[in-house]
Amino acid sequence: MPAPIDVVIALLSLLLPLAWYYRESLPIIGGRPRASAATAKGAARREDAGDPRDFVGKMERANKRCVMFYGSQTGTAEEYTIRLAKEAKARFGISSLVCDPEEYDFTHLDRVPASHAVFFVVATYGEGDPTDNAQALFEFLADDEAEFSGGGTTLEDLHYVVFGLGNKTYELYQEAARKLDRLLQAKGAKRIGERGEGDDDKSMEEDYLAWKDGMWSAFGAALGVEEGGAGDVADFEVTEVADAPADKVYHGELSARALLANAAAAAGTAPPAGSYNAKNPYPAPVLASKELFAVSAERNCVHIEFDIADSGISYQHGDHVGVWPSNPDAEVDRALAVLGLAAKRQTVINVDSLDPALAKVPFPVPATYEAVFRHYLDISAVASRQTIAFLARYAPTSDAAQAMTRWGTDRAAYEAEVAGPALKLAEVLQAAAGDDTDPDAAPFPAVTKWPIPFDRIVSTVPRLQPRYYSISSSAKLHPTAIHVTAVVLKYAPAPSPLHRAAAGAGPRYVFGLSTNFILNVSRASSGANTPVLEQGTGGALRKTAIDKVPSYRLAGPRNTHFQGAVYRVPIHVRRSTFRLPTSPKVPVIMIGPGTGVAPFRGFVQERVALARRAVEKAGAGALADWAPMHLFYGCRRADEDFLYRDEWDGYAAELGGKFAMHTAFSRGPDRKPDGSKIYVQDLIWEQRATLAPLILDKRAYVYICGDAKSMAKAVEDRLMALLAEHKGGRADVEGAKELKTLKERNRLMLDVWS
Repeated sequence: MPAPIDVVIALLSLLLPLAWYYRESLPIIGGRPRASAATAKGAARREDAGDPRDFVGKMERANKRCVMFYGSQTGTAEEYTIRLAKEAKARFGISSLVCDPEEYDFTHLDRVPASHAVFFVVATYGEGDPTDNAQALFEFLADDEAEFSGGGTTLEDLHYVVFGLGNKTYELYQEAARKLDRLLQAKGAKRIGERGEGDDDKSMEEDYLAWKDGMWSAFGAALGVEEGGAGDVADFEVTEVADAPADKVYHGELSARALLANAAAAAGTAPPAGSYNAKNPYPAPVLASKELFAVSAERNCVHIEFDIADSGISYQHGDHVGVWPSNPDAEVDRALAVLGLAAKRQTVINVDSLDPALAKVPFPVPATYEAVFRHYLDISAVASRQTIAFLARYAPTSDAAQAMTRWGTDRAAYEAEVAGPALKLAEVLQAAAGDDTDPDAAPFPAVTKWPIPFDRIVSTVPRLQPRYYSISSSAKLHPTAIHVTAVVLKYAPAPSPLHRAAAGAGPRYVFGLSTNFILNVSRASSGANTPVLEQGTGGALRKTAIDKVPSYRLAGPRNTHFQGAVYRVPIHVRRSTFRLPTSPKVPVIMIGPGTGVAPFRGFVQERVALARRAVEKAGAGALADWAPMHLFYGCRRADEDFLYRDEWDGYAAELGGKFAMHTAFSRGPDRKPDGSKIYVQDLIWEQRATLAPLILDKRAYVYICGDAKSMAKAVEDRLMALLAEHKGGRADVEGAKELKTLKERNRLMLDVWS
């Protein structure tokens, strides 16, 4: 009988030659397995080994030649970063890491090889500031004494790309991107191509498209790589799941904790404990809601109150609340129909990333097709030209392909027929195929099916993001409630040559996604027009007429957002620096026409709460040395859209004459001597003799909230003029200098939008 060692030797002599012969197909000895979600997960585990804050180490382990950082406050910069990473892979076959800068240590920038590149996609936030998640990056680079990992202070070998996101209506347009560019160049880094700047006031998308091709040419030259050969590479693997446990399937829940909470509610057990934030929004019960505009007004403005008792959520005056809307019924129906998924709306899918460092799965899975379209993807946004051009390859007919290619490559045609009329992606697909786009046709039974792989939909359609609103209450008066004031967006866009409206149907309207969601919630909560399908989970959804408010399925995932006759809305709080001075002896000047008055309602309530405590403690004379508060407010008419008209006198009484409200009604009977309308900036000029000493001598704080495009600039111009007049100088010299000083010392703060 042979010895055991002889048996081992004999087996090895047989197996080793076989292993060598089949080495290319045996992963355990270095073969090349077929790319799959499983291998991607293995690569991700290798990539995550080592120091989690060392992005260069991750690049080396994952064989990445690019790392892309995003400075994002609302998610837009992150979306553009992912697009750049995908295009690097499609053009050059180069894989990238997509990273949140606050998660990494930038002392390692000096270790990035000269054959690699670092991308920075940064938004400018507030008054020329970097976003919250990019603050540490900017502070580190701005430190002249900061050392990198090798002990040096320069970055001569670093190649970088910068694309900035901003809005030209703001004074410090693109300040974050420009500052980052200056800081990197000061350390010797080499920029690839021109710095990109996208203007959200005009067309961020068109600015991006005009910039990227030149940048990629410079990128190829700098890194010594050529375009071609990579082709259309899938980012995700989508599979339909037949046996997913029902309690593990996402029907619109925004986090794993929310899924557990819903499962616990269904089982009658206590939900899991945990904090609520942007990654785990709180389903806040609606306490109350009401219409703020007159019944005869052409518009709607909703006041809605969210209950945060026992949630652990806190807020301060001036903070923002993020509201997570869902997509309206008609758009969900449209997207399902055009992709041939109407009969599979409740089918469960799983999504795996084929390159987790490049493209993370953008929503929780497993989920149903309906949940993806209703809660996770932004199918209500205007279709981008780049997305249209990409999807042309999947057109069901040659005519449809021709139409998609034309819109995707001809900017003028896109502006006239898609962007101007504000067509959503599914509408574009319908129009290209010659189908009826009227929402009254929902659920669109006679629609041409587009054979677009679902993984491409996941890759190209952005994630549905929260919409932010200035909180219009004070936690000192309302510690367990958050108030929101929202004007409902509804407008007639440019005429659409692709819509076949019935004769006499009236204008075609576009509806803001979130404000109309809030309007639906408000009306349902008050019983004004309770939706008819709140408890249903299947069947045809209610139609939405083209000139009516869209309907939403407000019951939420598993009907958990409508229980006990109470509606719930997912929210979270975003902190702000838009704050009152701590002392009530410092004068305050607030300018907020329209819904710009929302945070100032919170400011005034804050002072009212403080006044109540002071009077209770020291008597009626407690407010004698308090400084004045001036609120400049404007709207169209006193009897139409004067927000919170019945509250201000009461606040003034409680503040003992320390609060003064100045109102301008642009469509009211009063006019300036030349017959023109009166706006808040005119009231400021009228009060210049009072305001200038408060600002220059009493160190008043000035706040502006509202429209950035015209109002904020007009107000700043008047402030410069009154400050200059008081100092005996010129508005563009002394006035501009004083205004700059106010901003630098945080005594002039803006919360504006375009």
